[in-house]
Amino acid sequence: MSRDAVDLRRPVLEPRPVEVAALPQQLTLDLSRTAVVAVDLQNDFCHPDGWLASIGVDVSGAAGPIGALAATLPALRAAGVPVVWVTWGNRPDRANLPPGVRHVYDPDGASTGIGDPLPGGSHVLELGSWSAGLVDELVPEPADLQVAKYRMSGFPDTPLDSVLRNLRVDTLLFAGVNTDQCVLATLTDAANLGYDVVLVEDLCGTTSPDFCTAATLYNVRQCFGFTTTSAELLAGLHP
Repeated sequence: MSRDAVDLRRPVLEPRPVEVAALPQQLTLDLSRTAVVAVDLQNDFCHPDGWLASIGVDVSGAAGPIGALAATLPALRAAGVPVVWVTWGNRPDRANLPPGVRHVYDPDGASTGIGDPLPGGSHVLELGSWSAGLVDELVPEPADLQVAKYRMSGFPDTPLDSVLRNLRVDTLLFAGVNTDQCVLATLTDAANLGYDVVLVEDLCGTTSPDFCTAATLYNVRQCFGFTTTSAELLAGLHP
């Protein structure tokens, strides 16, 4: 770019195909056009002092994929795959949340809902707070990107789509919690926007009953895309 001219050409991305075992069929992925989308791996959902645990939810299922993701990300980063952290982080005044969303998380109007204080002093899912922060075991690298969301899906009312398109990716590897809720909602919107979607089973977790995960995996394979595991991804990177 100069005072007199602007070059609008994008870099030409050299294809980097890898073969990955998946369901319902084996995949060929282009690593140069692939990103990891990691959803809601934050304290309020996964930590024993977070919001869900404070209202009596067993968060062990949400914390389950943390170790596997921490072990998998270095190899994906080394292969040049961008990592995008999508976490629920609301405005402190909750001005962009419609009544229906606020009701879902405080149905009787007298419980601990979005934006309410927790015993440790943080506020539920508030942007910039400990509650909305990633768990300690997952440390973003400087090149990683972070996007705050305000709904089950990471796409409405956020820059996620713009970020991904500027990365020039069209295949998304999904990790995070909850498998059957925010991960599925974000994956579904991604598929509807034209991205190719792959849910990495052991990098996702949920506090819901097991049948919810089974239904999610069925629907992803049947209607939206593919499922694989971190072991199969790593095997594809290092055949």
